[in-house]
Amino acid sequence: MTDMDGRFLGLLLASRYAVALTGAGISVESGIPDFRSDDGVWAKFDPYEYGHIDSFRADPGKVWKLLLEMRTLVESASPNQAHYALGELERRGVLKAIITQNVDGLHQKGGASNVIEFHGSFRTMHCESCRKSYASSEVSLAKLPPRCRCGGPIRPDVVLFGEGIPDDAYSRAFEAASRCDLMIVAGTSASVAPASDLPMVAKRAGASIVEINPNASDLSPELCDLRIIETAGEAFTHIMKVFSSIHTEVKN
Repeated sequence: MTDMDGRFLGLLLASRYAVALTGAGISVESGIPDFRSDDGVWAKFDPYEYGHIDSFRADPGKVWKLLLEMRTLVESASPNQAHYALGELERRGVLKAIITQNVDGLHQKGGASNVIEFHGSFRTMHCESCRKSYASSEVSLAKLPPRCRCGGPIRPDVVLFGEGIPDDAYSRAFEAASRCDLMIVAGTSASVAPASDLPMVAKRAGASIVEINPNASDLSPELCDLRIIETAGEAFTHIMKVFSSIHTEVKN
């Protein structure tokens, strides 16, 4: 474990209300490319042509070409060490909430339950016309776009460009940010508002900010108390080995 990992562990053990903010980078080790990377979906599909709400309303079948590729990608992925570690920290009562910008559901597969899905999820869908809700398993994708009984096009409950963050996710995320004394920012460029505002809210409330990211982000050096230049999987593999041994000793 590096000195940086050790400092992070100290902050984690001292915290009373830790919150994680995660982005696409945390799922790269699960085989899901960052959408903005050279091999991501935005390299194949123009985001405003295929990912905007106006595009869906104009031609839902066309936008479903993108949605189907995204859905297939996330459904085939499995959690990595970072997802499992965050799930374990929540189970032990250290981590109070995970705010994720991802729509892959890997935090839940990794054992977490208090997950705030800031940009929605592929697990559920709704009719764009009558707003009827569906479980994804109920919706046949044999013909695109899938249609509701009312005739309207059905779509996943993911946030498209041009749409706002769901009210419940928005309020829960900002409440968690304002309450936390430690925010772990893992695998996000922190460049997309309003999620990028969450670390600033936490900092103003007195929280320590730890960033875990192998690449440079838009988080300012003044905002971060600690930067770990590793992937989330690498960092949490080191940290959880020591964390688990400490908790085992305390329990015994």
